[in-house]
This record gives sequence, structure tokens and C-alpha cells, in this order.
Amino acid sequence: MYMASSYWLFKQEPSTYNYSQLEKDGKTVWDGVANNLALKHLRSVKKGDKAIFYHTGDERQAVGIMEVISDPYPDPKEKDESLVVVDVRPAGRLKKPVTLDQIKADSAFAQWELVRISRLSVMPVPEKLWERIMKMSG
Repeated sequence: MYMASSYWLFKQEPSTYNYSQLEKDGKTVWDGVANNLALKHLRSVKKGDKAIFYHTGDERQAVGIMEVISDPYPDPKEKDESLVVVDVRPAGRLKKPVTLDQIKADSAFAQWELVRISRLSVMPVPEKLWERIMKMSG
């Protein structure tokens, strides 16, 4: 049975790793997720899902789309098996970034984790909100 793709938002500090670097690398291991709720979300990610690459820090904006190219697996750099990673590759830069301020200004996003739980590094994106962000990005 074919399962529809799910949509996610993955956050990263651009000075640590940014979308341009992902484009240059061609793919990367998305690691470093330690928050329990973020890890719970990351364990639900599936190969074939799409994720928004969101720059945190001073930028606070969605900048690109990634395709998840592996199911979650234990982080090979960690001894703790509860820490999981996924492999991702770039799937396209947004025509124009969508800022957190733009998202907060739109009441459709009021209940979304990005607005409510700002520290969360991995979160689901409901399809309606995904489509809205794509529209906002031009």
C-alpha cells in the first residue's frame, strides 16, 4: 500500500550548517537532535518524506526543501540508540525565503509548533500549512 509523503520542518543554525552547504554536499546525515519531542518526530520521518530546511538564529526563515532519503536509524556517532538520524538531500531552494514573522502574522499558523514551541528542531508540517508556505515563497 502506498503511503502519502509526510511533511516536516527541520531547523538548523546556518552558521553550523546551511542550505547552500547541503546543495554543495549533495546529501547529508541530519543529526544532533536531542530534544525528546523532536526525536519522537524524527523517528516518525520516512524515506520519501519532504522537509523544509529552516535557518534559525538571526535568519529565522524557511529557505529550502529537502527529500528524506532514508528511514531513521541510530546515530552511528552516539552510543545511545535512542538518538536517531536520517539522510537528506536538497530538493530545491524556495523562490523566496518565508520568515518566522510572516508565519506568525498569518493566523492559519497560530497552533503550529513553530509558533508555539520555538525551541523544537524537528516538527511535522500539516499539508495545508505546507501548501501555504509554498504559496508564500512564491
